[in-house]
Amino acid sequence: MRVLIVGGSGFLGTELARQASAAGHTTAATYATRPGSIREVAWHALDLRDPGRVAAVVADVCPRVVINASSGNADWAVTAEGPIRLAMAAAKSGSRLVHVSSDAVFSGARVHYDESCPPDPVTPYGAAKAAAETGVLLVRPDAVVARTSLIIGDGQSVHERAVHELAAGARAGALFTDDIRCPVHVADLAAALLELASGDTSGIHHLGGSEALSRHELGVLIARRDGLDDSRLPTGLRADSAIPGALDVRLDSRATQRKLRTTLRGAHRFLTPAA
Repeated sequence: MRVLIVGGSGFLGTELARQASAAGHTTAATYATRPGSIREVAWHALDLRDPGRVAAVVADVCPRVVINASSGNADWAVTAEGPIRLAMAAAKSGSRLVHVSSDAVFSGARVHYDESCPPDPVTPYGAAKAAAETGVLLVRPDAVVARTSLIIGDGQSVHERAVHELAAGARAGALFTDDIRCPVHVADLAAALLELASGDTSGIHHLGGSEALSRHELGVLIARRDGLDDSRLPTGLRADSAIPGALDVRLDSRATQRKLRTTLRGAHRFLTPAA
């Protein structure tokens, strides 16, 4: 299978590229600033704000599947409009499209969200991700939109680095006890996305971990895995802060999990210290 991974030099994209290449897929990937380090991957510079370049890269690679793992944060031109340009290019080339979205499309008012729940974002980033979902499915009704939550790895994720810096007193801030998500391991997420890419399913899918934790509970698990003093992790309430966004968003991924061979583990499983 010929695969194009958009955002291939990012945290999730790197793992997707590694797994796709290891599985024997002919793999190409894009980068915004510098290519990744996986030598078996063909790297292409791409700015999702440039429709001509988007079309050219897809036409050049001619992939069977495009997986969009890019992240433009709250930049509307990248996060909202870029995936729609990508969907149009994929439609022209006849490529299957898997678009990675986020639990940021939800406000937290319902707490528990399955695939049938409509987006109700409360931040610019969430609004951009929700707009991308709508646009992608309008252009490619047979696309997969895969919403996920906090992505954790083996030390390289944003949250893991923050835990180390907080434990060392190298940064200000706190780990909120009222900010709850369903963290997922990057290897599980990448494997699940590749499964969806190789199948024939379409529409909305949820790919969160099987366990809901606060950011502080997650931080404690990371600290214990890495031999840090978890008592040094400062706590706080997001509700008392000026940081916008939902408090408690729990992706119900059970319907998608039943379709997958890959297990979307909970954080207590993937953060258990090695014996």
